Amino acid sequence: MTRRGRRTLTGASLALASLAAGALAVLSWGDPALGAPDAKATATAKAKATATAAATATAKATATAKATATATDAGPAASDASPSGDDAGSASILDDPDAGAPSGDDAGTPADLDGGGPTEADGGSTIVSCTEHVPEGAARPDVVEILPDSGLSGYAIPFTIIVGHGKGETVLPEGFHVRTDSDTGRALDAAGFVVPDPDGGSPASITREEKSSGATTKLIIPIVALPPEAGRNEMILPPMPIAVQRASGSFVTVCTKPHRIRIEDPTANEADPKVKPNPPPRSQREEWALAKQVSIGVLIGAILTAIALVVWSWWKRRPKPVKLPPKKLPWVQAFEELAEIRESDLLAEGKADIYYERVSNTVRKYLGARYGFDGLERTTDEMKSILRRIRPAIEGFSEIVRFLEDSDLVKFARFMPSDTDCKAALARGQSIVHMTIPPQVADAANDKEAP
Repeated sequence: MTRRGRRTLTGASLALASLAAGALAVLSWGDPALGAPDAKATATAKAKATATAAATATAKATATAKATATATDAGPAASDASPSGDDAGSASILDDPDAGAPSGDDAGTPADLDGGGPTEADGGSTIVSCTEHVPEGAARPDVVEILPDSGLSGYAIPFTIIVGHGKGETVLPEGFHVRTDSDTGRALDAAGFVVPDPDGGSPASITREEKSSGATTKLIIPIVALPPEAGRNEMILPPMPIAVQRASGSFVTVCTKPHRIRIEDPTANEADPKVKPNPPPRSQREEWALAKQVSIGVLIGAILTAIALVVWSWWKRRPKPVKLPPKKLPWVQAFEELAEIRESDLLAEGKADIYYERVSNTVRKYLGARYGFDGLERTTDEMKSILRRIRPAIEGFSEIVRFLEDSDLVKFARFMPSDTDCKAALARGQSIVHMTIPPQVADAANDKEAP
């Protein structure tokens, strides 16, 4: 074999050895299943072993090539006893046990192998929805929880909690409410559950039942499931805290258990829905807006017309006020009545007592109208008492008293007056009216009568 042929064979052997070592290193580095928990140390050791194997294979190839050349040419030249500068450089690279090994920054880490979980470095966290708290010396209340196995998305699901406790203890003394910014609210939201607003029509109910050995409180909490995806979903209701106030004022906090529930879509509750036929046809009705408006207008007009007729009929039948003549002054009325009595035929008919009584009634009525009382309904004593209190004092008060007392004799003592007595009574009545006319009216009358 010539020198050029030996050199070519040696170069090919070195290239094949280098390719084999590189392929083994890539396969070892690329399979994560081969990595140990300490990925960096393991990768360094594997790289060193791979480099060592590659160097051994290269040395064997070189030795074989040399032996072949010696057998063929009966001894190589001095220049051929060792590889050329290029070949030596390649051999030195392969002989380095650390050649081709990945650096420490490229070595695998446990985070790359376990898929990456929520750690403190990348911001992951676990929400604790409830933490039990039972004071020292207190017994944990008995809790029974009832949640249906399935429910509908967007519909309230009753979560029943029955708490057995002492008589002096109170479950949820301030009522049940979940704040959205609390741990429980965040845990429910993360799990896909919502507690409806108590003012929205589905408040939680709390019922207490007293027993001989204690008390039982039944809570019914509406829970609404809002799954992130449509269709059937398996969801887990996280624990929820229930506060129990003891008789001493301290609180016991118990947590419910996580509950698994199957949530279905309200419109997808059939396991194998079938295509249904079209519904029967229905007659289509068109709303005639104009006719509707005209009918309403006619109805309103008829109602208004009926109301107008009723009001008009009442107005026609209403009692009309009677126009009374202007009321005469008391003394004018008295003079007219006394003149009418004087011109009557009572004395000619022998009715002296009626004559006298009419004169007496006319004077009594006048005095009542003049001084503000009912003279016909008052007794003589009552009239004297009223007239005596009037200020300024009435002129001719004694004459009025005698006239009233004489009238009582005729009216009550059955005294029969003569015609002379009747005429005298009429004159006395006119005199009383003249004496009691207001001074300003009497002066005006005198001025009119003067020539």
